[in-house]
This record gives sequence, C-alpha cells and structure tokens, in this order.
Amino acid sequence: MERAEKREFVTELNSVLQDTGSVVVAHYAGITVAQMNDFRSKMREAGGTVKVAKNRLAKIALQGTPSEGIQNLFQGQTLIAYSDDPIVAPKVASEFAKGNDKLVILGGAMGTTVLDETGVKALATMPSLDELRAKLVGMISTPATRIAQVVNAPAGQLARVFGAYARKDEAA
Repeated sequence: MERAEKREFVTELNSVLQDTGSVVVAHYAGITVAQMNDFRSKMREAGGTVKVAKNRLAKIALQGTPSEGIQNLFQGQTLIAYSDDPIVAPKVASEFAKGNDKLVILGGAMGTTVLDETGVKALATMPSLDELRAKLVGMISTPATRIAQVVNAPAGQLARVFGAYARKDEAA
C-alpha cells in the first residue's frame, strides 16, 4: 500500500467507525480464503462489514472515535467486524466462531463501552433491533385485537340467541 492509499484507508475507516453501532475485533490466523469469504458474505447479508487492516492503521483510524478504547486489542493477525445495528456484528461473528475455532473473538466496543470476549458473546445473544421492533408491534397489536374481540362478543352472542329463538319458533 502506498502512503496515499493508507491515508485514504484510515480516513474511510475513521468515518465509518464514527457512526457504527458496534465493533468486534478478532484473530483470524489459520482461516482459509474460502472461510473468510464465507464469513464476509454472512456479515454482508446481515448488514455488517468485515475488514482486515494493519494494526497500526486500525489504531490510527480508531483515534477520535467512540471505539477508541479498543486499540490495545490490535496485536497479531486481527480483523474488524462492524455494523450499524449494535447486535449484528457480534451475533454473526459469534456464530461463525462457534463453527470455526480459528476465528478467536478478542473483544469489541459498542459506542464508548469497551467489551471483552464475554461481553461480545452476551451482546450476540440479544435480539436485533428488527426483532425487538417486531415484538413491540406484536405486544401493541395484541391488546387491540383482544379489545375488538370483547367488544364484538356481545353482538355475536345476541345474534346467536336471536337465531336460536327464530329456529325454535319455526319448529313450533
């Protein structure tokens, strides 16, 4: 990489890390190219990104971002996984690490909160923003449905009673 490319990479990564929901740092030594491509595609499908960067450049890019506290994690062969949704990157990275022991999660950050490996895994078990929104809509719509059923029930019962009396009168 030439100096201009490095500068552009650092600037781009810094701007992305300013607005990202969460960042995960992991060792990837021993992962094949096919496995890395699979990991990247899974992350992309979920709405995240995986980047392999030189540790020195990543540390420079982290300066001035909310995730600045994770600079000490960049030792050895590291990669950065990040996403706007705070749950996506930890969830995809944790799921991939379960199936591939070569990906070792070191830690990460969610905003200004620095997370260790257990923190990242705990974050991965939480539902995503979309799942939370769906649950919230379900909780809100359920009482409305029940209210409609309760309001309509007396009318339905009256209709059945009138129907029964009409059948009784016809039979007689």
